[in-house]
Amino acid sequence: MPESVRLKIKRQNRPLQAPYWEEFEVPTKPAMNVISCLVEIAREPRTFDGRKTTPVAWESSCLEEVCGACTMVINGRVRQACSTLVQNIAQPVVIEPMQKFPVVRDLVVDRSSMFRNLRRVHAWIPAEGRFEGPAGPEHSPELARERYEMSRCMMCGCCLDACPQVGPHSEFAGAAILNQIELMNSHPSGKDDADNRLEALMTKGGAADCGNAQNCVRVCPKNIPLTASIAKINRELTVKMFKDLFS
Repeated sequence: MPESVRLKIKRQNRPLQAPYWEEFEVPTKPAMNVISCLVEIAREPRTFDGRKTTPVAWESSCLEEVCGACTMVINGRVRQACSTLVQNIAQPVVIEPMQKFPVVRDLVVDRSSMFRNLRRVHAWIPAEGRFEGPAGPEHSPELARERYEMSRCMMCGCCLDACPQVGPHSEFAGAAILNQIELMNSHPSGKDDADNRLEALMTKGGAADCGNAQNCVRVCPKNIPLTASIAKINRELTVKMFKDLFS
């Protein structure tokens, strides 16, 4: 390991303001991740050439690749800063905010659009009050294993950031949203509302806008079979279309 880590960070003071680059150097520590580097910079925010500057703004919470808050573009790949060890990546470490969401400041982005899409497609199982009835429907072990893989999504936004269909040119909701719908539709208690979720996808920005680039599965930190979820959703949409046509 080298004695220090060199970082080149894309910064932006406020929304819509022009971005700029600053370079930093921090001492190396064992098993150092990108978050540790940002913490070191915050201790004494000075650029590589010795100029005083402001601390870099970023988001983080769990620090164990569970919350998805620290997602950013590192060396050209969208990923979590907490699980990216600097010893495993090339230097200088080039860090940028996510590309498909508005920048709030530096590496902090506004992912509200992702959560608005979750509301638009009713990606939940309705429940009111306390549940005091009998036990819910049972899962087969096969279905439980399949749904567990889908349930690991932490809504980090990696799949949306890597998708060429997501952006100002398209209203495509993205793989994470479609995966969440399949997770709800495949649940025995969620099937009752499946038609409403599918109905929300039969509009602009729905499943038909997927270009099948498959970038989503390449960057997903949880290795969720996103393309399989999208394929299942497309089959369900086809069945619903024929049912609606002939009913």
